[in-house]
Amino acid sequence: MIFPSMEAALTQLQTLAVYIDQGSSNATFVFYSDAKPASVTTSANNTAKLATLTLPKPCFKKLNADSIELNQTDAATVIKTGEAIWARLFNGEGKAVADFAVGTDITLANPSLILGSTLMMNSIVLRPST
Repeated sequence: MIFPSMEAALTQLQTLAVYIDQGSSNATFVFYSDAKPASVTTSANNTAKLATLTLPKPCFKKLNADSIELNQTDAATVIKTGEAIWARLFNGEGKAVADFAVGTDITLANPSLILGSTLMMNSIVLRPST
């Protein structure tokens, strides 16, 4: 694996934010209650879908010394009761960008989601791989 300088890695993340915004729709984080697939090329199990959070356009908020920050998502209604195990980020074209493990890559105040409740992410910080 290649480990670029921090400056180069942050530039890559800023470019990723532009890619996330591509398309006529807004980018989304979709949370699921089943096991995280091995790769984004594996289709998600839509019967395990718990909630879809939408990012604003542009999604990029600010550049930090060691990360980039995205704008907060909307407050979405949870469509099914379950434990949020993982989330997939889709860009505005509906293309899978990345998968995130809840508890490792994404921290939720309470990953036990209840039908009809609301979920949002106030702080989204992406850091380069180290």
